[in-house]
Amino acid sequence: MTGDTDRTPARTDRAPADARREAAVEAALARLDLPAKVALLAGADMWSLPANEEIGLGRLVMSDGPAGVRGEHWTADDPSVALPSPTALAATWDVDLARRAGRLLAQEARRKGAHVVLAPTVNLHRSPRGGRHFECYSEDPLLTGEIGAALVCGVQDGGVATTPKHFVANDSETDRYTVDVRADERTLRELYLAPFETIVRKAHPWGLMAAYNAVNGTSMSEHTALNLTVLREEWGFDGVLVSDWTGARDTVRSALGGLDIAMPGPATVYGEHLVAAVREGLVPESAVNGLARNVLRLAARVGLLAGAPAAVPAGELPPPVDGEALVRELAARSFVLLRNEGGVLPLDPAPASLALIGAAATEARIGGGGSAQVFPTRIVGPLDGLRAALGADTALVHETGADPRTFVPAAAFPCTAELLGADGTVLGTAALTDGSVRWLGSLPGGVSFGDLAAVRLTGATPAGPAGRHLLAVRGVGRFTLEADGEVLFDGVLLPEGEDPAAAFLNPPERRFEVELPEGGRTAVTLTCTMPETGEFAGFGLVSFALGHAEPTVSPDELIERAVEAARAAEVAVVVVGTTEEVESEGVDRDGLRLPGRQDELVARVAAANPRTVVVVNAGAPVLMPWRESVAAVLLCWFPGQQAGEALADVLLGTVEPGGRLPTTWPAEEADSPVWEVVPTDGRLEYSEGLFIGYRAWQRRAGAAPAYWFGAGRGYTDWSYEGLEVRLVDSAEGATGATGTEGATPDVLAEVAVRVRNTGARTGREVVQVYLGTDGSDRSRPDRRLAGFAVVEAAPGAVATARIAVPLRAVQSWDTAARAWRTDPGVHLVEAGPHAGDRPLTVALVVPSA
Repeated sequence: MTGDTDRTPARTDRAPADARREAAVEAALARLDLPAKVALLAGADMWSLPANEEIGLGRLVMSDGPAGVRGEHWTADDPSVALPSPTALAATWDVDLARRAGRLLAQEARRKGAHVVLAPTVNLHRSPRGGRHFECYSEDPLLTGEIGAALVCGVQDGGVATTPKHFVANDSETDRYTVDVRADERTLRELYLAPFETIVRKAHPWGLMAAYNAVNGTSMSEHTALNLTVLREEWGFDGVLVSDWTGARDTVRSALGGLDIAMPGPATVYGEHLVAAVREGLVPESAVNGLARNVLRLAARVGLLAGAPAAVPAGELPPPVDGEALVRELAARSFVLLRNEGGVLPLDPAPASLALIGAAATEARIGGGGSAQVFPTRIVGPLDGLRAALGADTALVHETGADPRTFVPAAAFPCTAELLGADGTVLGTAALTDGSVRWLGSLPGGVSFGDLAAVRLTGATPAGPAGRHLLAVRGVGRFTLEADGEVLFDGVLLPEGEDPAAAFLNPPERRFEVELPEGGRTAVTLTCTMPETGEFAGFGLVSFALGHAEPTVSPDELIERAVEAARAAEVAVVVVGTTEEVESEGVDRDGLRLPGRQDELVARVAAANPRTVVVVNAGAPVLMPWRESVAAVLLCWFPGQQAGEALADVLLGTVEPGGRLPTTWPAEEADSPVWEVVPTDGRLEYSEGLFIGYRAWQRRAGAAPAYWFGAGRGYTDWSYEGLEVRLVDSAEGATGATGTEGATPDVLAEVAVRVRNTGARTGREVVQVYLGTDGSDRSRPDRRLAGFAVVEAAPGAVATARIAVPLRAVQSWDTAARAWRTDPGVHLVEAGPHAGDRPLTVALVVPSA
């Protein structure tokens, strides 16, 4: 794996400051009585912990942050830099780049006044149906752990805390609040706990987030065995464990189970309930002391406790990051080129004419829904990015082709929101850029949720074409929709299912038609009446949308227009992808097909133009039945706010697509080794054990994936010419693989892989090393990723990837002994470009312990 050339000082260099910080924590703790200590353990509001002036403790603010730091306000008035999705970051296989991304998140957090970033998400891609996979990294625990550790180090380089999440086994969304994941101890240790262990041991995160779900019968906010015995005693974690929002359900069990912070507040299971539990003898005060100590340590590390030196003094912060430039670089490095017949890419020289096709070409999905969503400072879509890069010498036309959205988009015209009291008094107003209303935890103008009775949204459609315009209401609750004073709807919309996040992120919709003449406009009013309690799962929320769509031609004509544009162009670029209804927090996927008629669109465009390039705008695997009939397939994931610029860079060859798949992509749904994500009687059985992703595909007879884990190519070719392996004596104390702070000495072997650039362009290659077995132990996967490195070379030049293989690569969890067991004997060290292609092999004999 690549080393980090800009490491922070070793932990031993910080020992004096650490000691002063711990002394300040103990002094502050000693001055607190029981209610004051308990007050530290729960949110004062949606995003913060309370200050305590008597001990010099400042208000501590948390923020969502897997792909951008939102801050305390979910509004376009407070924009953020939108990074590519975490799957995109993992697709770079570049720990240095991940650390730089972390530093950008820290810079954004400081700008937003946040001290804790609720990231990264390091759950695994167990099944391709997981609706939140775009927010996670990979199906592989080693790749997940290394990228996650690098990001954590980057954020904490900037003096901002992280909370790797969701600990543990929150790998799907269906019934996530209540599901009981059933997994044997070996599976937990070798797969799902593994990335958390890597991050804790290497990056020393200052926080961790407990998952909603239960594991083997115990809620993770109460799981003494995992939270205390494994996490703290075994791994040495000394940060805070915070609940997922509303994830703390029981006062006594949470306190005894090691949950330091219950969020949000002020209504939580802690507070007066915990004070009473201590006084009744149900929770020892020593347990509360331990929880409070962890919270004070966090505050001290981020510079909020008087007398305690911050973990990163202001003078040692990293230099400023150009956010837009880094987002553009990250996106291009993440793009995965899966097919490039005839070298159609890069488009160099630029074509005389290009047909850009697809709804996502103008409205690219830059990020996923839910906790990872931010309002970006600006968005550069594919059409704008290509238009700017190509200039006037290329005739560029755009056709929608097929619109995959199942919901009417939010009205694109500005609206005014009036916050009304019970008597109709206007308590406050807010100017909105579109028809979306989303206020979480606080309201504009300081209006309280207790005083809010209704929200009235007003606006007017712009002058547009004649015909039937669509108006839509999307949300949960009671709504009244009026157009030019005529009531179109007055009723209640109810959610499906019981998951409040699904109701929030994917609510129901009602549509209505309004006939307008050419250039006609209509005044629209949408009123949302608040329920008796304006709370969502214990905290304030207002979320609904007014939708609007102008008349358009029929779906058949949209496709015909796209086909004709493609036929007339030198090159056709089709941008297809998923929608927020398909990939989002709160819901799992029903299937893997692209929504709408996008598959038909690609097939017909490819038949009309042999130089068809398909760009896939999705955060997780989709089926591509046309993949062998198009000239090129390029995955761009959810690429962040500079999407169009990065896409132009890659298509035109300014930058090589640097990504490799972090997850295996199936050819058919039926081929997926793990499909089920829906619990049965409240339980989700991980009966597949260790066999997920490529580990499972290697055992499947008669079925191969569309693309293996690790697959991808750039704009040059590589040959694998040599593999050298040296067993490391345990007494040598070799350094860890990624060079992240606190890397462990537990290295099995040092591997050198020699590769040659046999193409005509300078390029980058992701060299991957796998450890295989002789197949005699069927309880073990045939092989598993043991290390990786990114190398660069000019045409004809040789590069050597030097990779440290961890001892854990030849270890298994012994359930009976409750310990790691080194598996002696012959292990095959294999090197190659992906899990399905490992041309170099060397036998390594591991001695008995």
